[in-house]
Amino acid sequence: MGSVRGRAVVAVTLAALLGGCAGSADGAGENASGGSPSASSGAGGKGTAAASGGSIGAAGSDCALPVRFDIARHWKAEAIDARTELSKASKGSGGDLSGALADAVLRQGPVTAACEIDAKPAGHIGFLRGWTGKPQHTDAGGVLRQFVAAEGDAGKERYRSVTTGGGLRGVEAEYLYTSKLLGETKAETALAVSTPDGPVVLHLGGMDTEEHDAMRPAYALAEQTLALRQ
Repeated sequence: MGSVRGRAVVAVTLAALLGGCAGSADGAGENASGGSPSASSGAGGKGTAAASGGSIGAAGSDCALPVRFDIARHWKAEAIDARTELSKASKGSGGDLSGALADAVLRQGPVTAACEIDAKPAGHIGFLRGWTGKPQHTDAGGVLRQFVAAEGDAGKERYRSVTTGGGLRGVEAEYLYTSKLLGETKAETALAVSTPDGPVVLHLGGMDTEEHDAMRPAYALAEQTLALRQ
């Protein structure tokens, strides 16, 4: 794929193969396995935020989303046109297999990939991704549980209610993901909020737990500035 969108899909696919791609609010605070997935503190205003490199989400920004939030300095955001990519993949030389692969990496549970924020320009190996869903999915906690379950091989989930810096109520999950390909387990974090235009999930992956933890300040910045798009 030669387009910018195509390169984004390749990046998502590679991250999924490496284990990088990643629910009701009533269950917030429940630790499904009694364990803590990471020694890092969660967001919810508790993490130390990275320096801002600008805001995305509004029309005209690198990614148009139902919400807006700041991204860390030097991180690079790129929109993912999932509908177009899925259509192209289904007609590609891979036939049904190509379409199935694209569907697997561009959809997770009830949400679809919409934005990929790359940490490589800042010296890290990982992504903060934005996923969006349809307006009828109003339960942020339910959406998040489906998102985590759809990733597969996830364990030690810990859910909790959060309120973002922009006043959005949501649910956050910290959990461990085990890559069958690499035979390694690493920490991941995801946050879901509901908006009038549908749910939004922010997911922080990383090559391993060390990279994930190093990128937590960027995730904290996003959480502390997350608000409805204006």
